[in-house]
Amino acid sequence: MSAVDFLAKEKIWFDKPRYDEAERRFYEHMNGSPQPTKDAGANTILQDIARARENIQKSLAGLKTTLCNRGSAQPPISQHSQLSTGSSISSSSADHGELVSRIKSLELENQSLHKVVENLRAALSKLECRVAVLEKSPAAVSPASAPPVPYTNGTAVQQKTSTPAKEEEEEEEDDDDIDLFGSDEDEEADKLKEQRLKEYAEKKAKKPAIIAKSSILLDVKPWDDETDMAKLEECVRSVQADGLLWGTSKLVPVGYGIKKLQIACVVEDDKVGTDMLEEEITKFEDYVSLVQYFC
Repeated sequence: MSAVDFLAKEKIWFDKPRYDEAERRFYEHMNGSPQPTKDAGANTILQDIARARENIQKSLAGLKTTLCNRGSAQPPISQHSQLSTGSSISSSSADHGELVSRIKSLELENQSLHKVVENLRAALSKLECRVAVLEKSPAAVSPASAPPVPYTNGTAVQQKTSTPAKEEEEEEEDDDDIDLFGSDEDEEADKLKEQRLKEYAEKKAKKPAIIAKSSILLDVKPWDDETDMAKLEECVRSVQADGLLWGTSKLVPVGYGIKKLQIACVVEDDKVGTDMLEEEITKFEDYVSLVQYFC
C-alpha cells in the first residue's frame, strides 16, 4: 500500500477545533455565565492550522486520484512512507513489549503480597488461639500459706524462731557486757579520747577563719546644685568602722546641673551592714538628701 493510500485511509479529525469551540459556546449558553473567550491570536492560529489540514487532505485526495488514473509504479515517496510505517510498527511493538513486562512484574508483586497477607493471617489466628487458651485457664495462683499467728486479746503475738543454741550464745554475750569491777582499759580509752579532742580543737583554732566580704556601690545625692560635693565626699569618707574600706569615687550628673557622688566600699558582712552605713551618712543633713546602695 502506498503512502498516499495510507494517509488517505487514516482517520484524522481536522475539524476538531471547530467542534470544541461550538461545544464551549453551547455550555456557556446553558450555564448562563459566559467565560472570557480566547484571545484573537490563538483563534487565528487555530484557524490557520485547520486550513492547513484541509489543504493537506485535499492535496492527498487529488494525488490519490492522479495515481489511480496513471496506474504506474509507486514513486520514491512510497519507499519513504514504508520506512516510516515500519518504524511506527516497530515502535508500537516495543511499547507492547514494555507493557507486557510491566504487567508481569505487577503480577509477581501481587503474588508476593498475597503470600505476606496469608502469613499475617496465620500468625493472627495463632495469637487468637493463645489468648483464648489463656482466658479459659484458671489464673488463680494461690499465695504461699503463711503460718498461723496466735492472737491474745485481739493482738498478734510475735513468735520466737531462735534456736536454743542461739539463746545460750546471747545470754553469754550479755554476761560478758556486765563489768562489775570496771577495767583499766576503759580509763585509758577515755584519756585517749580526751587527748584527741583537745588536739582537734587546737588545730581548728590555728586555721584562719573565712571572712565574708561584700562590695557595695553607694549613690549619695545632694540637696541641689549649690552643694559642695568635695565637702560631701569628705563627710562620707569620715565614716570609719572596723571592717570598712572606702574605694574610688566619681561625680555622676543627674540633671538640671545636679551631680551625685558615686563611691565604692568593701565591708565585712559580720561587722558592717548597709543599714549602719546609710544611717551614718544621712547624719550629714546639710549635704546629703538621699543615700542608695547597690550590692
